[in-house]
Amino acid sequence: MEKEQEKSSTLSRRNFMTKAGIFLAGGITGCASLQLPEARPKNEPPPLPWPWAKLDPMEAGRRAYRGYLTKPGG
Repeated sequence: MEKEQEKSSTLSRRNFMTKAGIFLAGGITGCASLQLPEARPKNEPPPLPWPWAKLDPMEAGRRAYRGYLTKPGG
């Protein structure tokens, strides 16, 4: 009698619906990831869009100090 109750509790509708929902969500996620062209890796990295610029260290320091004082949360 106890074994029948254990079997019926493991094969409940709630367990079936939970497992079916997980399976369905995984299938939808898998199909959606195949549709995205951005998910595929590219063979070569993109080139830099700008050339390297030389910075004046004193001007960069002044701007950083002023930005630190004027920005909230700084």
